[in-house]
Amino acid sequence: MKRVILAIAVAGALTSSALAQSVGEKTGVNSVLGVAPKTEDFIKEAAMSDMLEIEAAKIAQQKGNATEKKFAEQMTTDHTKTSSELKQMVSGEMSSALPTRLDDSSEKKLERLRNAKPDSFASEYDPMQVSAHKDAVSLFERYAKGGDHPKLKDWAGKTLPALQHHLEMAQEMDKNRK
Repeated sequence: MKRVILAIAVAGALTSSALAQSVGEKTGVNSVLGVAPKTEDFIKEAAMSDMLEIEAAKIAQQKGNATEKKFAEQMTTDHTKTSSELKQMVSGEMSSALPTRLDDSSEKKLERLRNAKPDSFASEYDPMQVSAHKDAVSLFERYAKGGDHPKLKDWAGKTLPALQHHLEMAQEMDKNRK
């Protein structure tokens, strides 16, 4: 077991791409253990989350019911704001951590939304929003508690209440769907 953990740690250390996530963050181990993400991971995940939320909201504006459209409007507003704030804070060498496009996992989620029939859209979108916002709350909580970049750590703490509210809204939306 120790060898497996060591191998994973070595593989993570050898990853050289600026956009590569650490193994602990990519596998979800950090989240389960409550470990703060590395700054580069936090930047990448926060930016990816914003991009996914904005794109999913565009689809919800077309296919969703009234509740989902209202939720999507709020997601577009709030995640555009946090995306802009993050880009302003990240400069110089840290800007390379900002993704320029969605990753494959996010693209697959959007494809499921695009392919959903209007009468089954809620069954795809609503639980996706609950899951995405649980992940975002975890990410921001962990970075706010243990991040190593003071400005980003402070911003994560200040942004967290809005994400927690988004999660509550998504959970309510999903509950009412059932």
